[in-house]
Amino acid sequence: MTAISTAAAKRRLRRPPLRVQLTVLYAGLFVLLLAAVLAISGLLVRRGSTNASGVATSNNALFGHHFDVGPAIVAVIAGMVALGLAWWIAGRFLRPLRAMNAAAREISATDLHRRLGLDGPDDELGELGHTLDELFGRLEASFEAQRHFVANASHELRTPLAGIQTLLEVALADPNPDTDTLRSVCREALALSQHQQRLIQALLTLATSERGVEQWEPLDLAQIAETVLAQHGDEAERRGIHIDATLVPARSTGDPRLVELLLTNLVDNALRHNSTAGQVEVSTISAQGRSTVTVSNTGPTIGPDEVERFFRPFQQRGPERVRHADGHGLGLAIVQAIAQAHGAKITARPRPEGGLHIDVSFPLSQATDARKP
Repeated sequence: MTAISTAAAKRRLRRPPLRVQLTVLYAGLFVLLLAAVLAISGLLVRRGSTNASGVATSNNALFGHHFDVGPAIVAVIAGMVALGLAWWIAGRFLRPLRAMNAAAREISATDLHRRLGLDGPDDELGELGHTLDELFGRLEASFEAQRHFVANASHELRTPLAGIQTLLEVALADPNPDTDTLRSVCREALALSQHQQRLIQALLTLATSERGVEQWEPLDLAQIAETVLAQHGDEAERRGIHIDATLVPARSTGDPRLVELLLTNLVDNALRHNSTAGQVEVSTISAQGRSTVTVSNTGPTIGPDEVERFFRPFQQRGPERVRHADGHGLGLAIVQAIAQAHGAKITARPRPEGGLHIDVSFPLSQATDARKP
């Protein structure tokens, strides 16, 4: 770190400020242009007078030419004036950049609500200011989402621990506990511990999904969907939900393990948020250069403005958090993270009769932008 800082300091010492560079450039071009014009017009260099034998009579003569001092003095004065004007113009040109730099230095992670707010013409510098303001807005939203995520994760992790502590305190407060009471306390504590383990595993899965795809392999969405549906057959039967599958080959590239997690969470979500004797439809297709898997389920009516929030971690529906005994509100967030890692596009919309319809469209080729860090 010290070596890098030293090298950067040396570069700053060797290279003059941008204002000095612009001043020298503007003034130098002006002086060169002025000297060329005077020379071409004959004001700087004139032919000397000659006698009858053709020999130059001027003491300053060189090959029949001599240097005129008067226009040269005018050129020097004009060059000095040009140097001052160039310094002023360069400073005026760089003033918005200095203001943007000072404002950007003052903006920190705890002060991202501030904006540059440049007032001026809609030129390149104005566009740069607007771009930086948009960047600060995205950073503010990202930090805010991170704070909400940490707060929600802390709440979810603290709740089972508080439940276990309460159970143990109640059991210890009983002076004469019987075997059945202790077994009941142990079963409830074990259930809360398993709930916490599932939550931690879901958080680890989300973090792994956001890290990206490390190894790309050919895969078939139809085969992966068939495997996932086979694993959920008993659960669907237990819930009384009918699964209708239309699977045709839909090939793409990516991490088969992550894609299986994506489909698992989609099917889990469709089964958990369904109605009694409901239905789940799963289909795969390849068309228009993309392979798409679709999961649609019946269920309660969903407002169009609620769909986007479902893909956020620990999503809430209305004023209360949506809670299920086997869910944590991370399923669709994991789906979105895996889709982004594969360069896939998610399209979700509520069904008019209730439930949700989700399409995840994967590119056919391996050369996707998602491979780049």
